[in-house]
Amino acid sequence: MSQQTVAAAFEIFDDAASVATAPLLTIGVGVLLYLVCDIVPRLRAARGLAFCGTILVALFFELRILGADVVPGLVLDKTFHADHTTALFGCVFLLGTLLAWAYSVGYYHASKPFKPEHDALMLGAPAGMMLMVGANDLIVFFIGLELLSLPLYCLAAFKRSRIESVEAGVKYFLLGSFASAMLLYGSALVYTASGTLSIPGLLDADLSSSTAVAGLALIAASLFFKVSVFPFHMWVPDVYQGSPTPVTALMATGTKAAAFGFLVAQVMPLLPPSGAPIVAVLGLVTMALGNLGALVQSDLKRMLAYSGVAHAGTLLLVVAGGMAGADAAGALNATLYYMVAYVFTATGAFGLLALMEADGARFTKLDSLRGLAKSRPGVAGAMALFMLSLGGIPATGGFLGKWFAFSVLVDAGMIGTAIIGALLSVVALGYYLRVIVVMYMQPASDVEPAPTTQRPMTAGIATIVCGVFVLATGLLPSLFLAPLAG
Repeated sequence: MSQQTVAAAFEIFDDAASVATAPLLTIGVGVLLYLVCDIVPRLRAARGLAFCGTILVALFFELRILGADVVPGLVLDKTFHADHTTALFGCVFLLGTLLAWAYSVGYYHASKPFKPEHDALMLGAPAGMMLMVGANDLIVFFIGLELLSLPLYCLAAFKRSRIESVEAGVKYFLLGSFASAMLLYGSALVYTASGTLSIPGLLDADLSSSTAVAGLALIAASLFFKVSVFPFHMWVPDVYQGSPTPVTALMATGTKAAAFGFLVAQVMPLLPPSGAPIVAVLGLVTMALGNLGALVQSDLKRMLAYSGVAHAGTLLLVVAGGMAGADAAGALNATLYYMVAYVFTATGAFGLLALMEADGARFTKLDSLRGLAKSRPGVAGAMALFMLSLGGIPATGGFLGKWFAFSVLVDAGMIGTAIIGALLSVVALGYYLRVIVVMYMQPASDVEPAPTTQRPMTAGIATIVCGVFVLATGLLPSLFLAPLAG
């Protein structure tokens, strides 16, 4: 390597770049530290400390960016940007990962000897999320996407003793690889038409040619797969149901938040306003299929999977509103607020399912929750809170998230779309309230499930944290609106 190359590298990686990439570098170093702790017998007891410490240090660097008056902005030759919005997303990713890990403690039994590999993979996932939402170049976004997807492929199949888990991992890998290929091919077509892969460069380029339109369509299709939007949503129920429940919690929240963050912040300005009605129709169809699919499910993980599809449809309506002329900053803030509420709500719901699974036995059937309010009132109360938030009941974060999302449509003049979306959201109460009815109003089944042999303290703490954030986002929105305004 020549001296000129080294000098150019140091010039690119300046002080602003070091601040912007500090959370990413922390995750990388933390993964290596965790693996060292696993290799050295005397340090194995410190593996949990290494995991939590890495997340907390990375969270500190994100909070430092969030509280700074001058943000790093565009760094690394303008391929990556860091500001208050990306820092907020980063905090969500890190907390979501920490909560998913907390629920995984004590969850694995047959696969317990392989738990260190599980934690190392899970620890690396938020680096991909942060790279995705901060990408200012399509190649950087692809790298972040793969940094997130590869660990999830392995984690989905982690319970190798269960055929459903292996099937979920294979299915997710094959379909995810196909989506990645669409992203690469679409990026190649866009580069052919515009001569650049930089997002600002694409904003200034002429993308009206058929080649550019085809490229943008492939990129959008790839993103739609990652966020489970119609017609790329059919993989979700099988993969969510077969994957280990803590992995499902991370998969259902982190991937959706990272992809929608990039979609609203970077891709939405590239899409023509004339396409807003098409995106709105896709969002409404996604909401309808997700809610109708969830209504007929007897398995809670499949029900929550279809519920996640419906929530993706709601966020797609925000994209449609932004394309139709709503304030771009308002659309981005609505997406971020929605995802903050959804991450803590969905993670809590999936986490409680993981907590109730005993010795590998399935505890996700709706009938198995009958009489839960009497046998485990704390778990039933927390699950009821999460169901109410997912349904958008007032005083919860889910209500304000939907309020802000539909406000973007109203701001864009899409009143009819907002009304239909709100009505479809009401349909969702049919299956969310059914869970509460089963827990509180139906007697326990004659055959009691095996009791949980381990109730780790980390799961209880994670549930309390999720519940507090769900109520805080619903009752004290100013705590989260102030950083968004900044």
